[in-house]
Amino acid sequence: MIDHYPRRVWRYLLTGVLLFILIPFYFEGCGFYSFSGSALKGVKSIAIPLFDNETTQYGIREELTEALRNAIITDNTLKIVGKKQADSALKGKVTEYKKECYTYDGSGNCSEYVARIFVDVSFEDLRKKEVIWEEKKIEGYGVYSALDESEDIGKKRAIEKLSQDIVDKIIRGW
Repeated sequence: MIDHYPRRVWRYLLTGVLLFILIPFYFEGCGFYSFSGSALKGVKSIAIPLFDNETTQYGIREELTEALRNAIITDNTLKIVGKKQADSALKGKVTEYKKECYTYDGSGNCSEYVARIFVDVSFEDLRKKEVIWEEKKIEGYGVYSALDESEDIGKKRAIEKLSQDIVDKIIRGW
């Protein structure tokens, strides 16, 4: 080392040079990653027909189908169109709905319930006439207070979670 600079200056200078060299390599790994539907392989539009309902829960298929459409619109990767114009279709059926006690208080009474909704779903490429993704028994759940919330609130939370999970699997392939 040159004597007229203190050791500390050389350390800062060396650290700066190393950072200058290494930082571009660090960010290079993030450069080509995108959340924009890379799992879709050219699919730009989707049809979402009304889901079937095998449960006794009136209106659940309409609520789920609407929540899925809203989640697709919010995500803004795919355009919702009619089946004749669509590149793909999301089809499914609600197979089960149940309400269970989730937590108990000190007296053994139920203080929270959980609403569980199970669906079978398939996502199809209509152009190639092939199934892109299919899964059975996907669960959405919603916890609600036994004291001051209704079962409808738990069902709504379960539908929101379920619709977001399904859209994430379609768009991101996770």
